[in-house]
Amino acid sequence: MPLPHAAAMIDQQAVACGELGSPLYEFLLRRAALDVAAGGPCAAAIAGYEQAPGPDAIALRLLGGVHALVLTGRAPALAAYYPSAGGEFTLPVPEAAWTAFRATVAEHLDWVRTWLTRPPQTNETGRANLLIAGLLHLSADAPLPVRLFELGASAGLNLLADRFRCEWSGGAHGPADSPVRLTDAWRGDPVFRSDRPLPDLEFTERRGCDLTPIDPLSPEGALALRAYVWADRPERAARLDGALALAAKHSAPVERLGAAEFLRRVSVAEGTLTVVWHSIMRQYVPADEWALVETELARLADAATPTAPFAHIAFEPHRVAGSDQRRFVLTVRTGTAPERVLAEAVPHGLPAWAWSEQAGLPVG
Repeated sequence: MPLPHAAAMIDQQAVACGELGSPLYEFLLRRAALDVAAGGPCAAAIAGYEQAPGPDAIALRLLGGVHALVLTGRAPALAAYYPSAGGEFTLPVPEAAWTAFRATVAEHLDWVRTWLTRPPQTNETGRANLLIAGLLHLSADAPLPVRLFELGASAGLNLLADRFRCEWSGGAHGPADSPVRLTDAWRGDPVFRSDRPLPDLEFTERRGCDLTPIDPLSPEGALALRAYVWADRPERAARLDGALALAAKHSAPVERLGAAEFLRRVSVAEGTLTVVWHSIMRQYVPADEWALVETELARLADAATPTAPFAHIAFEPHRVAGSDQRRFVLTVRTGTAPERVLAEAVPHGLPAWAWSEQAGLPVG
């Protein structure tokens, strides 16, 4: 018998977690999907969200709420299996991990349900690998000071992308002493010219927007970010810790605004490259709101000139023509020129590889 919609969405996320290197979360979500179908505590936790579409990532919201309990010492039995809290597990994951997870959800149901109200916000720094690559690609021949505006910026960590260190076989860019190290950033050559000195990026302005911005310097904000990092992915947690250290030293304001309203306040400026970028946020924006965003992006593109250029850089999922498959791709658009696909990557941004048209052009 097929699983109900919500259970099926959770099971699909379990598959994705396994493919992206989280056997713990794959195991827990497989069990959670069955628990939802059986009307258990996980069903109570997601009550009211049973018909939420896949992009709403209900499974990740559930995991985030539980992880926050683990990180704050309120789920000691489950913490024994969470590497992020000093626990450990062996493969196959012991059934006791699921027993502890289910009991934690049941005991802290109201807490977990509060996490269902907001989208996951890891502010994944690995995605900066794609965003900064797009900017380096555009700046290689005609570098200008940059005014950077990020949509769905969360805690604003990726507004500091130029302060991250990206490394790949045969090359690197970014400060050598950066606390954020994006290792194995590229399979093969990156999409910018790494065979010559990279341009020194100068930023004259950096701002972002988000409907629910996170203050990375507050204990509550840092907890939210850490809770959405998968518990058995220590390298992602280390990158986040490094980015939080950078955020404590460098200002990158994020306004509590929708994307369209934020863009209405942006204009091109003489002698600078105005850049709007975003990563894995499009799925959280309603279609009518996104239409307004596209109107504002078109306005900026139309206003651009050779001495006041505009660029739109995005790392988002695109559906492949003729299939249900989605690819996470880096696209760039300068002025009113057609959008170009530069690269592809796993959803968290590492590693990335140059786009091959033979792989199938994305649409949508």
